[in-house]
Amino acid sequence: MDVYEALYTTRAMRRVKPDPIPVEVQKKILDAAIRAPSGGNQQNWRFLLIDAPDTKAKVGPLYRECLGNLWKTYYAPLIAAAAADPDNPESQQFVRVRKSAQHLADHFEDYPLMLFGFTKGDTSGSSIFPAIWNAQLAARAEGVGSALTSVLTFAKDATYAALGVPLDEGWVMNCCVTFGYPTGKWDVAARRPVHEVSFYNQWGQPLPFAIPAPVWP
Repeated sequence: MDVYEALYTTRAMRRVKPDPIPVEVQKKILDAAIRAPSGGNQQNWRFLLIDAPDTKAKVGPLYRECLGNLWKTYYAPLIAAAAADPDNPESQQFVRVRKSAQHLADHFEDYPLMLFGFTKGDTSGSSIFPAIWNAQLAARAEGVGSALTSVLTFAKDATYAALGVPLDEGWVMNCCVTFGYPTGKWDVAARRPVHEVSFYNQWGQPLPFAIPAPVWP
Protein backbone atom coordinates (compact mmCIF):
# COMPACT_ATOMS: atom_id res chain seq x y z
CA MET A 1 0.00 0.00 0.00
CA ASP A 2 1.24 3.48 -0.86
CA VAL A 3 2.20 5.37 2.30
CA TYR A 4 0.04 8.34 1.34
CA GLU A 5 -2.98 6.12 0.84
CA ALA A 6 -2.52 4.85 4.39
CA LEU A 7 -2.04 8.37 5.76
CA TYR A 8 -5.04 9.83 3.98
CA THR A 9 -7.53 7.02 4.52
CA THR A 10 -6.79 5.88 8.07
CA ARG A 11 -9.78 7.57 9.61
CA ALA A 12 -11.86 6.43 12.58
CA MET A 13 -13.75 3.27 11.67
CA ARG A 14 -16.29 2.51 14.39
CA ARG A 15 -18.68 0.35 12.40
CA VAL A 16 -16.94 -2.97 11.99
CA LYS A 17 -17.66 -6.67 11.67
CA PRO A 18 -17.31 -9.04 14.65
CA ASP A 19 -14.91 -11.24 12.66
CA PRO A 20 -11.77 -12.07 14.68
CA ILE A 21 -8.46 -10.45 13.79
CA PRO A 22 -5.91 -13.18 12.88
CA VAL A 23 -2.90 -13.56 15.16
CA GLU A 24 -0.53 -12.74 12.30
CA VAL A 25 -2.26 -9.40 11.86
CA GLN A 26 -2.14 -8.77 15.60
CA LYS A 27 1.61 -9.38 15.50
CA LYS A 28 2.07 -6.79 12.76
CA ILE A 29 -0.01 -4.23 14.66
CA LEU A 30 2.01 -4.57 17.85
CA ASP A 31 5.39 -4.85 16.17
CA ALA A 32 4.71 -1.68 14.18
CA ALA A 33 3.71 0.08 17.40
CA ILE A 34 7.02 -0.51 19.16
CA ARG A 35 9.00 0.75 16.15
CA ALA A 36 7.74 4.29 16.73
CA PRO A 37 10.03 7.00 18.17
CA SER A 38 10.19 7.16 21.96
CA GLY A 39 11.43 10.09 24.05
CA GLY A 40 15.03 9.36 24.98
CA ASN A 41 14.40 5.89 23.59
CA GLN A 42 13.08 5.06 27.07
CA GLN A 43 10.18 3.03 25.70
CA ASN A 44 8.27 3.59 28.93
CA TRP A 45 5.14 2.11 27.47
CA ARG A 46 3.00 -0.95 27.88
CA PHE A 47 0.45 -2.30 25.41
CA LEU A 48 -2.48 -4.42 26.51
CA LEU A 49 -4.15 -6.39 23.73
CA ILE A 50 -7.65 -7.68 24.51
CA ASP A 51 -9.99 -10.04 22.71
CA ALA A 52 -11.47 -11.97 25.67
CA PRO A 53 -15.26 -11.57 25.87
CA ASP A 54 -15.29 -11.62 29.67
CA THR A 55 -12.81 -8.73 29.87
CA LYS A 56 -14.73 -6.69 27.31
CA ALA A 57 -17.92 -7.40 29.27
CA LYS A 58 -16.35 -5.79 32.34
CA VAL A 59 -15.14 -2.71 30.51
CA GLY A 60 -18.15 -2.06 28.26
CA PRO A 61 -20.49 -0.76 30.99
CA LEU A 62 -17.72 1.53 32.27
CA TYR A 63 -17.26 2.95 28.79
CA ARG A 64 -20.96 3.64 28.35
CA GLU A 65 -21.13 5.32 31.75
CA CYS A 66 -18.16 7.58 30.94
CA LEU A 67 -19.52 8.59 27.55
CA GLY A 68 -22.96 9.19 29.00
CA ASN A 69 -21.48 11.55 31.56
CA LEU A 70 -19.66 13.45 28.81
CA TRP A 71 -22.90 13.92 26.88
CA LYS A 72 -24.51 15.35 30.04
CA THR A 73 -21.65 17.69 30.91
CA TYR A 74 -18.91 18.75 28.49
CA TYR A 75 -20.93 18.18 25.31
CA ALA A 76 -24.28 19.36 26.67
CA PRO A 77 -24.03 22.85 25.09
CA LEU A 78 -23.22 21.35 21.68
CA ILE A 79 -26.11 18.91 21.97
CA ALA A 80 -28.47 21.76 22.84
CA ALA A 81 -27.14 23.92 19.99
CA ALA A 82 -27.56 21.10 17.47
CA ALA A 83 -31.14 20.51 18.63
CA ALA A 84 -31.95 24.23 18.39
CA ASP A 85 -30.55 24.61 14.86
CA PRO A 86 -30.63 21.18 13.19
CA ASP A 87 -30.17 22.55 9.66
CA ASN A 88 -26.86 24.20 10.47
CA PRO A 89 -23.98 22.28 8.81
CA GLU A 90 -22.00 22.37 12.06
CA SER A 91 -24.97 20.91 13.93
CA GLN A 92 -25.31 18.16 11.36
CA GLN A 93 -21.59 17.37 11.61
CA PHE A 94 -21.79 17.14 15.40
CA VAL A 95 -24.84 14.88 15.23
CA ARG A 96 -22.97 12.52 12.90
CA VAL A 97 -19.94 12.45 15.20
CA ARG A 98 -22.09 11.86 18.27
CA LYS A 99 -23.98 9.05 16.57
CA SER A 100 -20.71 7.38 15.57
CA ALA A 101 -19.25 7.74 19.07
CA GLN A 102 -22.41 6.34 20.62
CA HIS A 103 -22.27 3.39 18.24
CA LEU A 104 -18.86 2.47 19.65
CA ALA A 105 -20.25 2.63 23.17
CA ASP A 106 -23.38 0.63 22.36
CA HIS A 107 -21.35 -2.09 20.63
CA PHE A 108 -18.19 -1.98 22.75
CA GLU A 109 -18.23 -5.69 23.53
CA ASP A 110 -18.65 -6.59 19.85
CA TYR A 111 -15.29 -5.22 18.71
CA PRO A 112 -13.05 -8.22 18.05
CA LEU A 113 -9.83 -6.61 19.25
CA MET A 114 -8.76 -3.73 21.50
CA LEU A 115 -5.42 -2.18 22.30
CA PHE A 116 -4.84 -0.17 25.45
CA GLY A 117 -1.79 2.10 25.65
CA PHE A 118 -0.08 2.94 28.95
CA THR A 119 2.92 5.12 29.74
CA LYS A 120 5.04 6.00 32.74
CA GLY A 121 6.71 9.39 33.14
CA ASP A 122 5.24 10.72 29.89
CA THR A 123 2.64 13.28 30.90
CA SER A 124 2.21 14.60 27.35
CA GLY A 125 1.72 11.25 25.64
CA SER A 126 4.42 12.26 23.13
CA SER A 127 5.88 8.75 23.12
CA ILE A 128 2.77 6.58 23.25
CA PHE A 129 0.71 8.30 20.56
CA PRO A 130 3.22 7.87 17.72
CA ALA A 131 3.30 4.19 18.69
CA ILE A 132 -0.49 3.98 18.72
CA TRP A 133 -0.66 5.69 15.33
CA ASN A 134 1.87 3.18 13.99
CA ALA A 135 -0.45 0.42 15.19
CA GLN A 136 -3.41 2.02 13.45
CA LEU A 137 -1.48 2.47 10.21
CA ALA A 138 -0.34 -1.16 10.32
CA ALA A 139 -3.94 -2.21 10.83
CA ARG A 140 -5.00 -0.08 7.85
CA ALA A 141 -2.39 -1.83 5.69
CA GLU A 142 -4.06 -5.12 6.63
CA GLY A 143 -7.56 -3.84 5.86
CA VAL A 144 -8.45 -3.45 9.54
CA GLY A 145 -10.23 -0.32 10.75
CA SER A 146 -9.54 1.34 14.06
CA ALA A 147 -10.82 4.08 16.35
CA LEU A 148 -8.99 5.75 19.23
CA THR A 149 -10.79 6.79 22.40
CA SER A 150 -9.68 8.08 25.79
CA VAL A 151 -13.10 8.15 27.46
CA LEU A 152 -12.19 5.42 29.95
CA THR A 153 -9.67 7.68 31.66
CA PHE A 154 -12.70 9.10 33.51
CA ALA A 155 -13.16 5.71 35.19
CA LYS A 156 -9.51 4.96 35.82
CA ASP A 157 -9.69 2.89 39.01
CA ALA A 158 -12.58 0.72 37.82
CA THR A 159 -10.97 0.21 34.41
CA TYR A 160 -7.62 -0.70 35.96
CA ALA A 161 -9.39 -3.23 38.17
CA ALA A 162 -11.19 -4.75 35.18
CA LEU A 163 -7.92 -5.01 33.24
CA GLY A 164 -5.75 -6.13 36.15
CA VAL A 165 -3.52 -3.04 35.90
CA PRO A 166 -1.69 -2.21 39.16
CA LEU A 167 -2.60 1.17 40.61
CA ASP A 168 0.63 1.66 42.54
CA GLU A 169 3.22 1.40 39.76
CA GLY A 170 2.68 4.76 38.07
CA TRP A 171 1.18 3.54 34.80
CA VAL A 172 -1.05 6.06 33.05
CA MET A 173 -3.77 4.83 30.71
CA ASN A 174 -3.57 7.03 27.63
CA CYS A 175 -6.08 5.47 25.28
CA CYS A 176 -7.98 2.49 23.98
CA VAL A 177 -8.10 1.60 20.29
CA THR A 178 -10.80 -0.63 18.85
CA PHE A 179 -10.05 -2.75 15.78
CA GLY A 180 -12.21 -4.58 13.28
CA TYR A 181 -12.83 -5.15 9.60
CA PRO A 182 -15.00 -2.20 8.52
CA THR A 183 -18.50 -2.53 7.14
CA GLY A 184 -18.07 0.68 5.15
CA LYS A 185 -15.52 1.90 2.64
CA TRP A 186 -12.18 3.57 3.10
CA ASP A 187 -12.18 7.21 2.13
CA VAL A 188 -10.36 10.49 2.67
CA ALA A 189 -11.82 12.16 5.74
CA ALA A 190 -13.29 15.62 5.27
CA ARG A 191 -11.29 18.23 7.16
CA ARG A 192 -10.96 22.00 7.35
CA PRO A 193 -8.37 23.11 4.76
CA VAL A 194 -4.74 23.40 5.87
CA HIS A 195 -4.64 27.18 5.37
CA GLU A 196 -7.52 27.64 7.82
CA VAL A 197 -5.71 25.93 10.70
CA SER A 198 -2.04 26.76 10.05
CA PHE A 199 0.25 29.77 10.43
CA TYR A 200 3.62 30.66 8.92
CA ASN A 201 6.71 31.76 10.86
CA GLN A 202 4.64 33.75 13.39
CA TRP A 203 1.35 33.03 15.11
CA GLY A 204 -1.48 34.56 13.12
CA GLN A 205 0.52 34.93 9.92
CA PRO A 206 -1.10 33.13 6.97
CA LEU A 207 0.59 30.44 4.94
CA PRO A 208 2.05 31.51 1.57
CA PHE A 209 -0.10 28.85 -0.06
CA ALA A 210 -3.57 27.35 0.14
CA ILE A 211 -4.69 23.75 -0.16
CA PRO A 212 -8.41 23.88 -0.97
CA ALA A 213 -8.62 20.12 -1.65
CA PRO A 214 -6.65 17.02 -0.59
CA VAL A 215 -3.36 16.69 -2.50
CA TRP A 216 -3.80 12.90 -2.56
CA PRO A 217 -4.72 11.05 -4.67
